[in-house]
Amino acid sequence: MPKKKKKKEGIRAFNFFTIIVGIIFCGAIARLGYVTLNEEVDGTNLQAKSASITTASRTLYASRGSIFDINGDTLASTVNSYTLIAYLSPSRTTDPNNPRHVVDKEMTAAKLATVLDLPQEKILEYLSAEGKYQVEFGPKGKDLTELDRKNIENLDLPGIDFITSTKRYYDMSTFASYIVGYAKKNENGEINGELGIESYYNDVLAGTNGFTKFQKYTSSNYQIPNTPSETVEAKNGSDIYLTIDSNIQLIAEKAVSKYTNYNVDWAIFTVMDAKTGAIIASATNPNFNPNDTNTITSYMNPLVSYQYEPGSVMKIFSFASSINEGKYDGNATYESGHIEVADAVIRDANRKGWGTITFDTGFAYSSNVAATTLALELGISTLTDYYDALGFGKKTGIELSNEVVGDIDFTYKTELATASFGQGITVTPIQMLQALSTMTNNGDMIKPYVVEKIVDDDGNIEYEGKRKVVRNVFKPETVTKMHELMHKVVYESLTKIWQVPNVSVMGKTGTAQMSAGNGSYSDEEYDYIKSFAAIFPEDNPRYVVYAAAQRVHGTPKEFAEPITTAIEEIASYAKVTDNDTKETESKIYTVDNYLSKDVEQVKASLQSQNINVITIGNGKYVIDEYPKKGRTILSNGKLFLLTNSTEYLLPNMLGWGQNDVKIYCDLTNITCNFNNYGYVLSQSIPENTLINKDTILDLNLGV
Repeated sequence: MPKKKKKKEGIRAFNFFTIIVGIIFCGAIARLGYVTLNEEVDGTNLQAKSASITTASRTLYASRGSIFDINGDTLASTVNSYTLIAYLSPSRTTDPNNPRHVVDKEMTAAKLATVLDLPQEKILEYLSAEGKYQVEFGPKGKDLTELDRKNIENLDLPGIDFITSTKRYYDMSTFASYIVGYAKKNENGEINGELGIESYYNDVLAGTNGFTKFQKYTSSNYQIPNTPSETVEAKNGSDIYLTIDSNIQLIAEKAVSKYTNYNVDWAIFTVMDAKTGAIIASATNPNFNPNDTNTITSYMNPLVSYQYEPGSVMKIFSFASSINEGKYDGNATYESGHIEVADAVIRDANRKGWGTITFDTGFAYSSNVAATTLALELGISTLTDYYDALGFGKKTGIELSNEVVGDIDFTYKTELATASFGQGITVTPIQMLQALSTMTNNGDMIKPYVVEKIVDDDGNIEYEGKRKVVRNVFKPETVTKMHELMHKVVYESLTKIWQVPNVSVMGKTGTAQMSAGNGSYSDEEYDYIKSFAAIFPEDNPRYVVYAAAQRVHGTPKEFAEPITTAIEEIASYAKVTDNDTKETESKIYTVDNYLSKDVEQVKASLQSQNINVITIGNGKYVIDEYPKKGRTILSNGKLFLLTNSTEYLLPNMLGWGQNDVKIYCDLTNITCNFNNYGYVLSQSIPENTLINKDTILDLNLGV
């Protein structure tokens, strides 16, 4: 074919292609113009459709982390809670044989009153609301538990339903309540910590909510198919493991509870690891149940938020300061009883004194005159510097909310004198424990802490608590001398009430007069804050205990007994007793595996260890046990053995604690309802009654 002809054909093809493209382009422009200028296209109102499309956002909620003790026992967790609702509108019912609204209001109110903490008349009032599609039942119908829901569902009432949400649940009730704290929902339905670890680590526990953004029609809650969306996943909160050992905490709780008999304003018993500064236990009286915030009488944690005059426990540090400065001669003598300072007279508790005694003896007898004499030699500036170095007058930085600083300012010689024996200055229990750590770490002061570790949702350890030296305050030889003096307080003083069987203890007492509020001190019989600092065992200190109580209506011995008993039990549990007598060994027992073993043989063995065995059923073999293998139990503690029986008789539960009852109910699969908190005062079903999985046991608790 000639080249000229080929060229013409190419031009014609190009022109044809150009014309086609032009036609398509013009058609698109025309269509666009038509769509733009007309509200309705192909029977669809585009403007209305566009207006009906919106961007929606749906929150993806993070799960709040749990709080555990050092052994992994749950102290705080998030559980489902329920709000009771009733549908009143007949429009919900399409099949009369299957009603979906409340049909018989009187019958419904009567049955609900048997399980809901509301009178029948009040429930009927809610159900009789006019023109309502559905109703709730006020505060008594909110935050219901799984057990509450199960009990109501068992009534099989038409029109009764639940709204599911979550709430914070504290598995061990009043246990270490001021350390764990509590969290509750705000007006937006978010759970926020308000005290203790729950508050201090609120952001860590809460995590971060995520979201999904998508396009939807305004009349729908669903994403329009084939439209883009954006999702940011929620980051669940981290779990927090505390340094609290539940076994030692139980001992501490028992100790402070005894002060209820002596009408104390408050009492605290705290145990710290002598080497690391970890807080092993901290119990207070009064405490509260974080599951019921109505039980809170004070929002201040005594460990960090109470500041008070500490009394003679401060002599540990004023004497140590004198020793450290090379100004102390323990064999030197002085005249006890009283000493004049400026225009004041400083007196010993024994106004007549003990005659001429050595300064070593003065410490053992807790002589104010001895402390004053040493402080005057040191001077205001030096003693202030030591108190400051020991952390008094400033926060320790422990991981608890509302820590206060106290006051150690003193200017005049009389103030110097009283500061040497703990009057005219204020401290907190946590400051006292931090300062006492110098006595167990060769003069180094160790920062106290209460968080063992923080673990994220993927199991990664984000943080680990550990020993931290704040500063060195005393020389090792100073600490050695103070150990000698603190030993004398327990074993060579005028009273023997602080000696503890089976473990050697070093310590110092404190008795501080309370202010009368007019610049003077009260002369009322019980207006004192009594305290005791203990370190044990003496040869290789493992624990520091600090206990204090305000207005103990009892004798010195009655104040001492709960503390010394607790120290003995802690020493037994931790196996740091001075000897291995059979009596000592029996105080702590490590649980073995008893599954499939003969019940009577196991029972005999346990009872020989002074364990209170609760046998469930009359079977021959053990099929379950609590506590489980490897856990420890105190002497006289309960150990439950479930046997291979088909019949169970209910025991007498009077005096049982709430946790013991829960264990029994879990093992037997019966339903237990608790009224109030504390120990069982009465039970709705008599002992030796045959029970089964349908049994519902109501228990009245109290203290």
